[in-house]
Amino acid sequence: MKNVAFIINPFSAKKNYKPFVRLLKEKVKDANFFISESFESTDQFINQNFDTIDIFVAVGGDGTISSVAKKLINTDKILGIFPAGSGNGFSNETNFTKNLEELLLKINNKNFREIDTFKVNNHLSINVSGTGFDGKVVKEFEKTKRGFANYIKVSLQTFFKYKPIQLQFSAKEYEQYNGNYLMLNVANTRQFGNNAYIAPHASTVDGLLEVVLVKKFPIWHAPLFGIRMFTKGLKENDYLTYISVPEIEFTVNTQDWHLDGEYTEIHSPIHIKVLPKSLKILI
Repeated sequence: MKNVAFIINPFSAKKNYKPFVRLLKEKVKDANFFISESFESTDQFINQNFDTIDIFVAVGGDGTISSVAKKLINTDKILGIFPAGSGNGFSNETNFTKNLEELLLKINNKNFREIDTFKVNNHLSINVSGTGFDGKVVKEFEKTKRGFANYIKVSLQTFFKYKPIQLQFSAKEYEQYNGNYLMLNVANTRQFGNNAYIAPHASTVDGLLEVVLVKKFPIWHAPLFGIRMFTKGLKENDYLTYISVPEIEFTVNTQDWHLDGEYTEIHSPIHIKVLPKSLKILI
């Protein structure tokens, strides 16, 4: 497996990466792996080894996977995944598990499919990105310890004091959606992570993105919204709208975004565009 590299995030994978490395060395004599301390070091490693490596395997959470995938978009290189984060939304959606034997079988077969990715202005994304409430939540969450319980705690604290964002779409066909919203999400896959399905009908191979518009709802509606999200039951209603588009433009009065779960400041105007069949991924 000299043409395969495992890129390991020791922070998101802190509970799993040392046992993973030991097992990898047992299973693969010439295992090629890199312990990444930052997104910059990941970029540097991929750049330095791009000509000799055919399959780059991201070992970590959605942020790690996204940082590796972004370097492989529109190239002939293939992405593999060993999920070791807290949410693991993208790996759940692309059928990767914590079974190393299964992963090695995929690598040996070298079968892949091409999936869509997308851009938010000049920022690449592979899973779900958004602004508004969840952009603010991610910003505050990054100041705390990781974990689903902390995420819920931050979400509840933010909900009560968060003012809706103001959206204005550029094209006349979308003017009807201008207004105030709790959040806007752009979904390439169905879920954020932890099986929270914000866009149950999203697909990575249809050349479309699901723009999810959520109006601020009363607190009594929150349990119902949560139940439906975790059971793939979300559908359009007075508080929820879906728009399926290959491309869309708008302005929004906030710079707080999350890209695949990582906080990023992005300034309006916003231009979102799907990149059809732009990423090769192991199957």
